[in-house]
Amino acid sequence: MNGVRVLLVDDHALVRSGLESLMGAEPDLDVVGSASDGAQALELVVSLAPDVVLMDLSMPVLDGVAATRRLTAEHPGTAVLVLTSFSDRERVTDALDAGAVGYVLKDSEPSVVLEAVRAVARGESPLDPRVARTLLAARRADPAAELTDREREVLGLVGRGLPNKQIARALGIRESTVKAHLTSVFAAIGVRDRTAAALWAQRNLSG
Repeated sequence: MNGVRVLLVDDHALVRSGLESLMGAEPDLDVVGSASDGAQALELVVSLAPDVVLMDLSMPVLDGVAATRRLTAEHPGTAVLVLTSFSDRERVTDALDAGAVGYVLKDSEPSVVLEAVRAVARGESPLDPRVARTLLAARRADPAAELTDREREVLGLVGRGLPNKQIARALGIRESTVKAHLTSVFAAIGVRDRTAAALWAQRNLSG
C-alpha cells in the first residue's frame, strides 16, 4: 500500500526539517515536498498531488487561511490539516471555514501530529482538545449566536436529518469539511454525538 503523500507548509525551515525527519521515520507517511508560504504551496500541490497538506497559518506572501481557501476550491482531492501555534477562536473558525478538515497545535506530542495526519487521510477531522475547549468557552453563554453562518447551515441540515454527504452536496463543500464543521459545532454547543446535535438544532435554531 502506498504511503500518505504529505506536503509541509511552514515559513520556518527548522519546523519543516523537523517535521520531515519525524514523518520520514514512518513507513506509511511520505513527505513529497515542502513550501515556505501559501503561494509556493499552491504551486507544489499542482505538481506533487499530495493527499494531505500540513498547513501553518502565519506566513508571508499568502497566509494559511487564504491558501487553504484556494487549495480546497481548486484541488478538492487534497485535504488540509492546520498545524499552528494559534488556538484562538477567530483563527480556528477562519481556517475551518476556509476548508481545513483538522486543526492541531505545534506544541502537541509528535505522536499526536502523526496520528492527525493519518486521521485526515482516512477522512476524519481531528481537532486539538484545547482548541475544542476554546470554542466551547467562547460560545458557552449563547452558542447559537456565536456559530458562524456556515456552522449554522451545517447544523440546521443535521437537524433536518440529512447525512454528511447530502449536506456537502447541498452546500457545495466537501464531506470532510462538513465533518470538520461538526467537530467544531459539537464542542461549541456542548454535545457529543449527531443525535444530540440534531435535537439541539431543532430546539435552538429558527428557520
